[in-house]
Amino acid sequence: MVSPARGFARQSAPSLDTAREKIAPTRDERKSFLEPTLPPLTPSSRHPIIPSSGPSSGPRIEGLAAYRGARPQLAGKVLLKTLGATILLCALAATSAAGQETAHDNDHALAMKLQNPVAALISVPLQNNFEWGGGPGSEGFKYTLNFQPVIPISISQDWNLISRTIVPVIEQDDVVPNSTQGGLGDILQSLFFSPKAPGLGGIIWGVGPAFLLPTSTEDFLGAQKFAIGPTTVFLRQHSGWTYGMLNNHLVSTGGTRSTEDVNSTYFQPFLSFTTKTYTTFSLNTESTYDWEAAKWTVPLNLLVAQLVKIGGQAMQFRIGPKLYVEGPTGAPDWGLRFEYTLLFPTS
Repeated sequence: MVSPARGFARQSAPSLDTAREKIAPTRDERKSFLEPTLPPLTPSSRHPIIPSSGPSSGPRIEGLAAYRGARPQLAGKVLLKTLGATILLCALAATSAAGQETAHDNDHALAMKLQNPVAALISVPLQNNFEWGGGPGSEGFKYTLNFQPVIPISISQDWNLISRTIVPVIEQDDVVPNSTQGGLGDILQSLFFSPKAPGLGGIIWGVGPAFLLPTSTEDFLGAQKFAIGPTTVFLRQHSGWTYGMLNNHLVSTGGTRSTEDVNSTYFQPFLSFTTKTYTTFSLNTESTYDWEAAKWTVPLNLLVAQLVKIGGQAMQFRIGPKLYVEGPTGAPDWGLRFEYTLLFPTS
């Protein structure tokens, strides 16, 4: 009888070489373990560094080459977009600057039009005049609010009719000794036929009739006469400067017999300069020669004005002193003018 130990000993044991062959990995297995296959990089990847999670579409080297080939195209697109955005921003900046320059030019032209009595510009001035030293004792005070709408009317392709109206509201104390008057004065209506384009040498002009209407509501506030006569204006504007002359001559043709006849000539030479900030400095006289009394009245006005816009509405404020350098007995000594004007350009 053979023991189990001996039977086991008799079985042939495997050799050492055979055992090594069974546990050792093959060369291909070692290569596969050491160099795992990575998915190829493709241009369709969401991120250029993270490879696609889909199945491999080719050898790794081909995917990398495709990705590298896509980088110049991507860089070109980014460059084009950057250039496009830069050009767009430059265009917007240029447009904004051009718009500001145009607005500046328009406002300066508007300030210049205000110095032109026959400009194609609807304006509504409210002129406040305070005068001291009037009356026989030089103790009188006079306040006059002149409502002065100016309305241009196009009557043909080449001509405008400019309506200029002065409606005075007066309050005075001791101008007539020991008395006070207040109410409406005489209305002056002027009509100018003016060419739309400047004439020879850049001269702007207008001519037409003027009417003095006996609308005063109290004695001593007006002449109480109806008067009529010619009115003219000539001026030139360039490089911010405006200079010219407005005048009229009125002769009474009717009215009450209790007052003196009207026979007077009005001269208003004017000079002004408008800056690039729409500030205007002006000097003028509003002189009247009374042919019946053979007397001059010569107030000298020195004014400064500023064009502004409030809530999109253009308006001008003007202020300055008034000095009477010549006048009949009872004329004021000096005064102050404050004026504000609403503007409504027609073009």
